[in-house]
Amino acid sequence: MTVDKGLWILGYGSLIYKPPPHFTHRIPAIIHGFERRFWQSSIDHRGTPEAPGRVATLIAYEDIIARDEFKEDFHLYESKDPTAISRDDLTTVGVVYYIPSDHAADVREYLDIREQNGYTSHEVDVHLEVSSSQEAELKDSLSHLDIHEPSGRKVLRTSVYIGTVDNEAFVGPEDIKATAGVIATSHGPSGSNYKYLKLLCDSLDEMVKDGSMKATDNYLKKLLEEVHKGL
Repeated sequence: MTVDKGLWILGYGSLIYKPPPHFTHRIPAIIHGFERRFWQSSIDHRGTPEAPGRVATLIAYEDIIARDEFKEDFHLYESKDPTAISRDDLTTVGVVYYIPSDHAADVREYLDIREQNGYTSHEVDVHLEVSSSQEAELKDSLSHLDIHEPSGRKVLRTSVYIGTVDNEAFVGPEDIKATAGVIATSHGPSGSNYKYLKLLCDSLDEMVKDGSMKATDNYLKKLLEEVHKGL
């Protein structure tokens, strides 16, 4: 089947466990040049205007190396100097979804509403962990993609929603214990803030368990531990 005109969308937070409607394929992916942090406030999903929650966003490598407080936070969980690594060395696990062309406009409208609290749409390259069955089903869409030689993964240009460091809902860099305290007590229209974090962590653990990914998010692991202390 031909799928070139559909929509590819990258998830790294709630989209991992609560996917967009009408997707036909879900592919694990490595996001290069970003780290995941719960530094975005939420007043419409996991918190309220009076008591904002915390949700995930991506922090770009260029922002990390430009600010000392970002570099210090990175060093806490990666034990490396971010200025000593390249942008491609910085990786985050996520998933990409394919939306067929006849539903692409509706799903884009849905996501624009779902991600409206400070998030904006961007384009990024991701490295796909494609199964043999997906390779066959999506041949027309994936066959033309470049190959990342060191890993052998296909590189896809995809849409993603990011709460950038200059958006009005950006909180960080925030001490992880402070973030955990907010998550442990916050609730919003979409449910508890803790459930958001727990479902994300469980989903990523499942991706590691089933062999589709072999990466560990040290920050998320520590954040969940700190939240559990406050429950």
